[in-house]
Amino acid sequence: MVEQFLGLKLRLLAGAFRRNPWQLVGLVFALLYGLGTSVLVIAGLVSLRFIDIEVARSAEVVFGAVVLVLFAVLPLVLGLDDALDPRRFALFGMSTTRLSVGLGLAALLSVPALVILLIALALIATWSRTGLSVGLAIGSVPVIVVTCVLTARIATSVGAVLLSTRRARDVTMVAGLLLIVCALPVVALLARVDWATDGVAVLSRIERVVSWSPLGAAWASAADGAAGDATGATWKLVIAVAWIGVLAAVWRALVAHALVTPPRQAARRRYAGLGWFDRLPATPIGAIAARGLTYWGRDGRYGMSLAIIPFIPAVMVVALHVGGVPLAQLALLPVPVICLFLSWAVHNDVSFDNTALWLHLAASVTGRNDRWGRLLPVLLLGVPVVVVGSMLSAWAFGSWAVLPSLIGVSGCILLSGLGLSSIMSAAFPYPTVRPGDSPFAQPAGGGSAAGLVQAFSFLLILALSAPAVLFGAFGLLGWPGWHLWSLVAGLGVGLLALVLGTVAGARVYDRRSPALLAAAVRN
Repeated sequence: MVEQFLGLKLRLLAGAFRRNPWQLVGLVFALLYGLGTSVLVIAGLVSLRFIDIEVARSAEVVFGAVVLVLFAVLPLVLGLDDALDPRRFALFGMSTTRLSVGLGLAALLSVPALVILLIALALIATWSRTGLSVGLAIGSVPVIVVTCVLTARIATSVGAVLLSTRRARDVTMVAGLLLIVCALPVVALLARVDWATDGVAVLSRIERVVSWSPLGAAWASAADGAAGDATGATWKLVIAVAWIGVLAAVWRALVAHALVTPPRQAARRRYAGLGWFDRLPATPIGAIAARGLTYWGRDGRYGMSLAIIPFIPAVMVVALHVGGVPLAQLALLPVPVICLFLSWAVHNDVSFDNTALWLHLAASVTGRNDRWGRLLPVLLLGVPVVVVGSMLSAWAFGSWAVLPSLIGVSGCILLSGLGLSSIMSAAFPYPTVRPGDSPFAQPAGGGSAAGLVQAFSFLLILALSAPAVLFGAFGLLGWPGWHLWSLVAGLGVGLLALVLGTVAGARVYDRRSPALLAAAVRN
């Protein structure tokens, strides 16, 4: 029975190489990236052989704990498909024990298992200092590999049960991004540590706690053997082996639960009334704007964009603060960055419609109505962000004198970005995620065209905003009068770009409507 599971897994792996050429190229690059990363890690572990035992132990144990956490978290955050889901074997009449053992062994035939095996083998070189440490390192290799693979297998199965609906997967991915952002302050604190003098002490304090937990016990056993602590090394290896028993029991329980539990179905939501269609005017522009607002509230692709936008300035602020930029100055950054990505989010809005675009053509919607209807939802959201966000930024900066510049720069970025997006979405649509698919799915084709359009639209928005940014910079350098000029230039250029861009986009839309529908259908 076990050989059948192993053969099935090998056939699944071989099938991954029989995809279309571009998918095969991506898979090969992913494999090369994983193996290249493992080579660098192996080189680092081997180099620990030639430094002090205490330093090597601290670095190696903390690294091992991070690796195990990644094996537990990544399957949940990425929402990976389970090719060997236990529920697929429910009708074969196998016992729970045989099925769990077979699937567990089949999980060893994977690229992550190969990578962690190579890394674990490198520990033999790291701790080739005494006979005891070498023996413990050899004994730790299967323990580390089995622990990581079982952890990933359990996480994948839990994800298959809890994340069976698209909305659940999307929420989990957003939660993962939120956790990453919440971890940024910790990264900032670690970056401020003087690793040349205090790094060893910090790692040592972390290692003393982690080494007696399942996260690092297997990684610490050989290190203790090299340090001459045979008792501690033995007990830590016992803890690691006992933890495998716990994981095996959890895995068997998950298999038993999956065999008798059908997949979750997404709950159907009930809506009363027509929503935004009841609230906006019964005009072509109002109807398109209502549809756009409905998309922003219900479509996971739009919702994911809105959820990610606040994370971008947060990451930038933390990174720059770690680099030494004062927080008071960084308070001026978030609102313009949010406006940049908010206005840029609709630069490919036509492709998001997919086949539904035919409704516009069948109803003879003019380009003017289509362009303004698509921009109104972003304006309704962006204008309060500019006004309220600029006031909060000026308060955080400590001077209300910068408020005109903040409104001018942010407003220019928002308005000019929307004007350019009106042209881009009609002139240069490219394939995007289809309705109903995961927002993190990779659309087929159009990768290079998408990159060029995105880069070009970004550069144009920044170029149009340059005068307002320059005048605002003059105001910060000691000439307060330039803040007012930044406001005038920013709003003036922004409004002009919005009007001209919308007019030009409407003409392009009227001229290319059939081609737009053909492009959307091919998406």
